[in-house]
Amino acid sequence: MTYQANKSRYDNMIYRSVGKSGLKLPAVSLGLWRNFGDDVPLATQKDLILTAFDLGITHFDIANNYGGGSAERNFGLIFKEELQGYRDELIVSTKAGYGMWDGPYGDGGSRKYLVSSCDASLKRLGLDYVDIFYHHRYDPETPLEETAVALDSLVRSGKAMYIGISNYSADEARNISTIFKALKTPFIINQMKYNMLEREFESTLKAATADEGIGNISFSPLAQGQLTGRYLNGIPKDSRVSRKGALTDEATFEKNLATVRALQKIAELRHQTMAELAIAWQLRDAAVTSVLVGASRVSQLQENVRALDNISFTTEELQAIDKILKENEKK
Repeated sequence: MTYQANKSRYDNMIYRSVGKSGLKLPAVSLGLWRNFGDDVPLATQKDLILTAFDLGITHFDIANNYGGGSAERNFGLIFKEELQGYRDELIVSTKAGYGMWDGPYGDGGSRKYLVSSCDASLKRLGLDYVDIFYHHRYDPETPLEETAVALDSLVRSGKAMYIGISNYSADEARNISTIFKALKTPFIINQMKYNMLEREFESTLKAATADEGIGNISFSPLAQGQLTGRYLNGIPKDSRVSRKGALTDEATFEKNLATVRALQKIAELRHQTMAELAIAWQLRDAAVTSVLVGASRVSQLQENVRALDNISFTTEELQAIDKILKENEKK
């Protein structure tokens, strides 16, 4: 049966302007970094994507190297089968910057790589254009002007509506913004890692993006699972945390666990889960346009969106949270 979107999908979602642009993003966006490669059944991926849209999540964030290109390809299949009629209601973003193919032209920030990667992404996605195209990382080996001009050309050629950056420092963001202003490029958004346990954004990029009129979208808002209730009683043997190369080293994880237990008490007083608290805490700040969540189950997605039911905090709650987080930083 052909998919029919939930008619009330926009009723409970919050949409925020991206910096000083006219574009709005849902406060919660769906990232396809994990759980959308070829190792996950396509039916599961479809269920997550369509449920997200029914919840008012209009923004789907991908990158060329997610699953070696399989995340883009799988999204493209689902889009073709179920979402083509809703294209004007969707924001699809992708990125290029990390290694994607062999040889000297398969990563970085050169014009050769960025234009070629965008063309390949559009082919995998089955789209004529993406709404946002990001440079995934700053490339010190390529002149910033070359990277900026290449990104600008993607907009002028109709392959992208807007441009964003990810994993740039504050100074790098300011410098490329200066070039984009001269080119009149619709550069509107910065993507960065930000959560209760990793707060560098607050002391660096937050001021830089505000000065440049750029919005922010955070990834890893739950610290890859640490800011959920799953690990409050220890690390399950079957979890990603227990495997080598997973979230973080066990010593750091144990330190963070004590912090999460303290935060959990605040979440309970607010009648929220730990995950809901972590997402709401980010969205309390207008500097954060949207929070990118990942999900392997529909129930996780629903829980993340429920955070929007209460993103207001009292002064006392914020002070208590800040005290807990600062104590964690001192450990």
